[in-house]
Amino acid sequence: MSFSTLKIGAAMVAALTLSACGESPQSDSKTAYDDASAQQVVNHYADIALATFSDALEGAKAMQRANQALLDAPSAGTLNAARDAWRTARVPYMQTEVFRFGNAIVDEWEVQVNAWPLDEGLIDYVGNDYQAALGNAGATANIIANTSLRVGEEDLDLTKITPELLAGLNELAGSEANVATGFHAIEFLLWGQDTHGTNAGAGERPATDFSLNTQLATGGHNARRRDYLTAVTDLLVSDLEAMVAQWKPDSDNYREALISDTAENGLRKIFFGMGSLSLGELAGQRMKVALEAHSPEDEHDCFSDNTHASHFYNQQGIVNVYLGSYRRVDGSVLTGPSLSALVAEQDAALDEKLKTHLLASTFAMQALVDSAEQHQIYFDQLIAPGNDSGAQLVRAAINALVTQTGDIERAAEALRIKGLNPDTAGQDF
Repeated sequence: MSFSTLKIGAAMVAALTLSACGESPQSDSKTAYDDASAQQVVNHYADIALATFSDALEGAKAMQRANQALLDAPSAGTLNAARDAWRTARVPYMQTEVFRFGNAIVDEWEVQVNAWPLDEGLIDYVGNDYQAALGNAGATANIIANTSLRVGEEDLDLTKITPELLAGLNELAGSEANVATGFHAIEFLLWGQDTHGTNAGAGERPATDFSLNTQLATGGHNARRRDYLTAVTDLLVSDLEAMVAQWKPDSDNYREALISDTAENGLRKIFFGMGSLSLGELAGQRMKVALEAHSPEDEHDCFSDNTHASHFYNQQGIVNVYLGSYRRVDGSVLTGPSLSALVAEQDAALDEKLKTHLLASTFAMQALVDSAEQHQIYFDQLIAPGNDSGAQLVRAAINALVTQTGDIERAAEALRIKGLNPDTAGQDF
């Protein structure tokens, strides 16, 4: 997908603004929702999870092929193609994050797949002025340049770079900043360190960092950098394959456990996932923290300057789950029993209000996209000290997310699910 054409779809606007008042009048009854209808919503939620993770897997496989093409013939062209494949793979993946919160199996798995921010000095070379997380023993370990690493009294053998080795290095010495795997490790390898701070510009790694031609090669230790890119990409593909398997029907897996539980517990997980991604993760960790600290190190896709797109698709994932609709990468649309319809049966006005605020948040994310794609002012520039207009755009998005989260909680209460308490990630709003 070209992000220069990334726009809110007309069908989505129509879905979010379609009045439910005529079809689902507000019920005066104090009885709870129909349990069979609620179970259908949970079942369809699992269908959307399977479709979204499956698309993410196919995106990762396409990136794997593009990365191999880069290694086969390092050039500016193959490097740019690999970067485009990474961006494209992010589109469905970021829509899966709504399934993280509430589904512990996804949240625990995600640490190996999308953990951030990371101390990139763990992986490869960085500039002399690189500022790592305080007290991080692995911050300048440079796995690519070294075949062994001393941690405390233990010597780690890094001679052969494999998926298993890299997975074992995550949170090295107890630091969450030590991230050796996942999308952001691949991002760093493809773009390199972003040395521009809050000024214009992303990472600028040259393709020659992957060359084996001694007359052209830059970066040093290129054979190991190539091995790292291969291993970390292979691991991402296998991790996504494992998660797809967890959502397939007719298996002894997480999906089976979810749909075998009560419909009420299923609905609670859905609402909690929507609310926690909206509030603590997206509004808090990914936007408020970076804005208040004016810190590009806390930007989500900091090496590639792709943050605007990742935020947009996080919000899209929340919309998908509420409307029970997901547009797949091939253009087909998966629809079915929706949380929206279930809420509308109990309180049509509240359903309309929530859909209005979901749309407002989506438009706020679109403003970040437009800033990047139309005006080349990216998220790390928006949060720069003194950029009042940029801060206003980011705050507007945060405020929209906070508002929609309040409606998500009220929608849960309308279905007799009280005390939802979405994760705030320690942030005050």
